[in-house]
Amino acid sequence: MADTKFFTAAAIAGAVATALSGMAAPATAADMVKCYGVAKAGENDCAAGPGTTCAATSTVDYQGNAWKLVPKGTCTSMDLPGDRHGSLEPLKRDLPEKSST
Repeated sequence: MADTKFFTAAAIAGAVATALSGMAAPATAADMVKCYGVAKAGENDCAAGPGTTCAATSTVDYQGNAWKLVPKGTCTSMDLPGDRHGSLEPLKRDLPEKSST
């Protein structure tokens, strides 16, 4: 009886290990790149361009000088509204209006 329990436990452990090994691992920082012009207003990552100070400070959807980390190889192929695409360099489109003060 003890042998049956051992083999059952081993079989279950093996099945769990196999299932877990097939799960995708989370992307590491090395697998990510800064992609400009893809973040919705307030959803950019840190250190955006003029008009922003840090994370979540962009004020315009798809602000060209605000970036978001995305998986390598996906930035420039993102299809966004208005025939926009992401860029690996800051863009001069969709920038906030300059303050008159």
